[in-house]
Order: sequence, then C-alpha cells, then structure tokens
Amino acid sequence: MVVLAFFGIAINYIDRANLGVAATHIQKELGIGDFAMGLALGAFFYTYAFFQLPMGYWVDRFGARLVYTVAVVWWSVFTAATGLARNFASLFGFRLLLGVGEAGGYPSCAKVVSQWFPKQERAFATSIFDSGARVGTALSLPIVAGLIGAFGWRVSFAVTGALGIVWAIFWVLLYRSPRRHPRVSEEELRYIEAGGARTADYDRSREPQRRANEIRWRDLFRYRTIWGMMIGFFCLNFVIYFFITWFPSYLVEARGFDLLQLGIFGTIPAIVAIPGGWVGGLFSDFLVRRGASLTVARKVCLVGGMLFSSVIALAALVPTAAGALALLSVSYASLTFAAASVWSLPADVAPQAAEGSSVSWVASIGGIQNFASNLAGIASPAVLGAVLATTGSFVGGLLTAGALAIVGALSYLFIVGRVEPLPAERVRGGRPSRVV
Repeated sequence: MVVLAFFGIAINYIDRANLGVAATHIQKELGIGDFAMGLALGAFFYTYAFFQLPMGYWVDRFGARLVYTVAVVWWSVFTAATGLARNFASLFGFRLLLGVGEAGGYPSCAKVVSQWFPKQERAFATSIFDSGARVGTALSLPIVAGLIGAFGWRVSFAVTGALGIVWAIFWVLLYRSPRRHPRVSEEELRYIEAGGARTADYDRSREPQRRANEIRWRDLFRYRTIWGMMIGFFCLNFVIYFFITWFPSYLVEARGFDLLQLGIFGTIPAIVAIPGGWVGGLFSDFLVRRGASLTVARKVCLVGGMLFSSVIALAALVPTAAGALALLSVSYASLTFAAASVWSLPADVAPQAAEGSSVSWVASIGGIQNFASNLAGIASPAVLGAVLATTGSFVGGLLTAGALAIVGALSYLFIVGRVEPLPAERVRGGRPSRVV
C-alpha cells in the first residue's frame, strides 16, 4: 500500500514539474514571454493550495480509494491536455485545473498510512511516500527532456499524463482499507489496530449520531495544535521552495557554477534529502518502540530537523562554493528528516471518533496543514525574488529562510501541544476543550 502511495506522489511531482522542463520550447512555439510564463508556472499553486481543504474533507468522507482515483484521473487528463495548449490563456487554465486534482495526493496518502500502519511504524511509512516528491522531481528532468527531444513537448505531456491513468488502474484494483482487504488476516488486522491505526471507514448510516456527538470540520480550526502545525509546515515549505525555485540561480549567480557544474553538483542536496527523510521516519519510530511518547518521538524530529535546517542562513556567509553546497545539503536533508513526522501528525492528533461514529479527520487535518504549507509555495519564490531584486544578493533571502526555519521549530515546540488524539467533545454554542 505504501509503495502504491509512493508512486502516486512521484507521478504527482513529475506532472507538476514537467512544465518547467518544457518551458523554453513552449515559449518559442506559442510566443509567450518570460513574465507570462512565470504566471503559468505559478498558476498550479493557487488551486493546489486552496483545494487542499475540500480534498481532505472528501477523503475522510468518501475514502482514499475513490477520491484518490478521481483526483489522479483528473490531474492526468489535464496534464495531457496541456499538450493541446494554443496560447497563454489555455496554458494558464490547464495548469489551474491540474492543481485541483493534484491537491488530493498528500491528504489521501496520509489517510492510507493512518489506516494501514500502527503508530510505531507510521513515520517511516510516511517518509517512504513523501520521498516520492523528491524522486518525481528528479525524474521529471530526464523523462520529460528525453520525450521532448524524441517527440516534441506536446507528446511529453500526453505520456506523463498517461502515467497517472496507468497508476489509477492499479490503485483501483489493489487498494482497500485493512478491514475490507481480502488478504489481510485477523491476526494482522489486530496488530494494526492494537498499534493505534485508524482503520475505521466512514459510516453514512451513523450521520445523525455523528452530527450530535462529534466536532464539525470547521471546528478543527479551533485547536491550538492545528494552528501550530499550519505555522510549522508553512515555515518548512518556505525553505524547501528555495531549493525548488531559486536554488539553481543561486549556484550560477552567487557561486559561479557553469551548466556542467550545475548539472553535477546541483543534484547533491536533493539526493541527500531522500535518505534524510527515511532516517527521520526510522528514528521517530525507533523512539516510539523504545517507549518514548509520541510527543517526544515526533517533536525531537520536528524541532531538531527545523533547527538544523536553519544552517541555510550560514550558506550565504561562507566563502567557498563547496562549503555553501555542504550547508545547503544539510539544510535540505534536515527538512526531509522533519517532514516524516510532519505527515505523521495528522494521524497522531486527529480527534478520536465520537461514540456512534466511525469518522476520523486524518485527511482533513492533512489538507489543512498542506494548505498552509503551499501558501509558502506562493510566498517563498516571490519574497526571495523581491529581496534579490532589491539588494542584488541572495544573502537576505537565505537569512530570511533560516529565520523562518527557527520560527517553525518554535511553533512545533510550543504551539503544538501533546501529540495525542485531540478531544472530540463538542459543546453546542461553545468550543471543544483544549482549543485556542
């Protein structure tokens, strides 16, 4: 199940990164300028960020099997449709629609892990599917470039779109929740549930009782822990998006890399970041198995990872390119080290289902925190670009990223409370307990 989730996220990132690889070819053929192309590249994030909120709710409401299938087919169709673009307007519109479907990826995967893995295995399973983001980003360059060279940019979008359709077929055939999977034995199901997995499916027949006994979706925003998760993930992604957007320009403009050096050494931080995430998941689960509370196991990785990622600020100050690259690699790996616990938190803190209901809010909480994190996808390149345009240097931008990494660590340490299921009691006309 986690391998299916890994490939789903990898295809998700191939399909979002393919436009960047094909951008110069599209600009030449369609006559699109740099400013307009920048708008097209950023269009994805607007719908992707805001559709995290309904996607998370729909996954909790209708299940990951159905919603993830629809989401992948949707984004695959509009990935392929990008190859039909004839002007800026159609290109911009296809990217907006792509973001709608891709918003279902991470909330669905968080739901899958919450149902299939006990808490002592949850962080490593999370790190596996999350590493699909780095693998997909890395694979997008050779796959899309090769397709463009052989068949042209329009065909490249058709082929990458077809990847998602093939994946969706396997997903529908193979995926079931543990209680519904024919190959899950009673012994395995007991092991999963005894470890704290959220195996229950939404039961529509209990809707009247749910409304009476359980918090509503909007009540999730009353919890202090949810806001701490949103702030922390925003800060984490603010730093990560430097590596996705401005990092190549930094190496060329600030450190004097040529194209060959960029191609060889520029991949080092991303390569280091992949096992960094796996180590973060393994270490958090190791602490749980050794008897540490979830609060300790998750916060050690979250706070430690965010604090170490702040060395991105020092990269702006060291004199050598090698020293800067080493610090940036540590920063990126530290972010992915923390990310395994970031995506474990929704299952860790989702309110327990109230009596008479089987609903959980795992995917909804995942969507909420990912909404906040992808606001950083909009803000980070804009802020760093503004600082660069104003000062003519990357120093201010890297110092800003380092400062926000520390803010993120403090948010996970002090604003996020105990890592345990949030109380689900709802008081009519009032607020749930332990809220802001």
